[in-house]
Formats: sequence, C-alpha cells, structure tokens
Amino acid sequence: MTIDSVQYSDPAIHSPALLPDKRKLWMAAIKPPMYSVAIMPIALGTAVAYAKTQTLRWDIFGIFLVAAVLILGWENLHNDLFDSETGIDHNKHHSVVNLTGNKTLVFWLGSLFLVTGIAGIVAIAYIQQDPTILLLILLCCGLGYLYQGPPFRLGYQGLGEILCFFSFGPLAVSAAYYSQAQSWSVTALLASVILGCSTSLILLCSHFHQVEDDLKAGKRSPIVRMGTLRGAQLLPWICGSLYALTVIGVAIGHFPIWTLMIFASLPSALKLCRHVLANHDQPDAVKDCKFIAVALHFWSGLLLSLGFVLNFFL
Repeated sequence: MTIDSVQYSDPAIHSPALLPDKRKLWMAAIKPPMYSVAIMPIALGTAVAYAKTQTLRWDIFGIFLVAAVLILGWENLHNDLFDSETGIDHNKHHSVVNLTGNKTLVFWLGSLFLVTGIAGIVAIAYIQQDPTILLLILLCCGLGYLYQGPPFRLGYQGLGEILCFFSFGPLAVSAAYYSQAQSWSVTALLASVILGCSTSLILLCSHFHQVEDDLKAGKRSPIVRMGTLRGAQLLPWICGSLYALTVIGVAIGHFPIWTLMIFASLPSALKLCRHVLANHDQPDAVKDCKFIAVALHFWSGLLLSLGFVLNFFL
C-alpha cells in the first residue's frame, strides 16, 4: 500500500445530500475542545510562575500558546496517519485520513504544524538565550512520537496514558514555568501532576467505546487489559486524586488557598464517573465520555491556574 492510496467511500461522507453530516465529521476530526490539552499546561505553568515572580512575559506566553496548539495539531494528524496503517481506524469516520483519502496531505500538513510549532519554541529559546525550554519540548515531542509512531507504537502496548501524563503534565508545565521564570519549582511540579492525571484521564476514557476495534488491531489499551467494568471503577480514584493532591498542596504550603476553587469542577467529575459506570459496556452510549473528561480537564485546570493568579491580587 502506498502512502496515498487509501480512499474512503462511505456515502455518509461523500453524498452531497448529507453535507451537514460531513461538516459534523470534520468538526469531530478537528476536535476543537481537545486543544485545551495543549493550552492548559502553558496556562498553569505560567500562572505558577506569575504567583512566584509577580511578572509576566506576554510575548513569550503568546508564542508558547500558539506553538503548543500547532504541536498538538501535528500529533493529532500524525496519530490518524499512523492509525490508518494498522487498520484500527477502519470504522472511525471522522479520521482525517478517512475524510481526505490522502495520506500524503495529512503527513505534510502535520509536519508543517510541527516545524512551525518548534520554530516558535526556538524563538523563545533565542529571546532568552537559553535552550532549556527547547530541550523540554523536544522531549515532549519524542514521547508523542513513541506513543503512536512506528516502530515503537507504545500506545498499542497500553503505555499511552503514562506517556501522556509526562508530556502534558510535568514536562509541559515545567517548560511553561521555565519560560517565564528561567528556574525550577517544586510547586509547578506538584501542580503538573494534577494536570497530568486529568490529561491521561481523557485518553483513558477514549478507549471505552472501541474495545472491539482495539482488539482487532492488537492494541492492548488499559481498558482492553482491565475490562470496561474495572476501568470504570478506576475513574473515581483518578478524579479524586485531582482534589486530594490540591488539598495536599495547600496543606503543605505550596498552593494558595484559592486553588481550592478546583472543587467547583467536581460536578464534571461526578458526571463522568456516573456516566461511565452506567454505560461502560455500551459503546454507543459511552463514546462521548471523553468529552466529559475534556470538560473536567478544562475546568479543573482553569480553576487551579486562577487560584495561583488570584493569590497575588486578593
């Protein structure tokens, strides 16, 4: 099979009469809400740095945000590309490869996003005359490739959540903190664990509805290994860790009291746990749980970040 030989012929995509459905598929393929995964580590690391230094470099913050979104765009596009090679996305109508039928286009567009994003990080490193942030982000990109890229495909061995935790938690948050303070922080590291857990939770939830496809493709995701019931029973513990770690951070004096605003995201956590426990073995009913996890990630990350910022003003 050549790199551009895949064609998708589902009439639900190509029929002009069903064009609105195609637009919905494109929105699902682009996944706008998922880009909070790129934004939140930069926001949190910057918020902790602001709380520590009382200064904010808006130019660096803006460049970093755009670069992070572009790099995540690369990862999403190339993940679709790599998944198309294993056949795991055969039934995923909103795969970019299935929608375009053009692997070459997806490859080069993803590569353009990566190069442009890395160029932004290089610009920050040049402004600061310090390559540390570049090294951290290159490590994040390396973990991103290990997750899905051949010959590694560590996500197929059930290691995706671990890679995701480090990429979007400690590494990305520490990079954002360093971009502002050019130093390290135990506080930022502790906060990054909370964000890393909520990010990995999104990936974990994305597996509940595709156990059958994962098994056919030989993907041993955590949900395949544990089963959907045990996976659903694990969610309250992961969600609970977000709040427990915040309380610990406040108790030991690393987090300001305002970070307890994270508890306002508790309704999203309860909704997620209840929804998955009730529908874990029903693919059509549980498939949207990852978007509830995205909402939890967004609100918990935003409230945690605001807690650090508000401490300076109140």
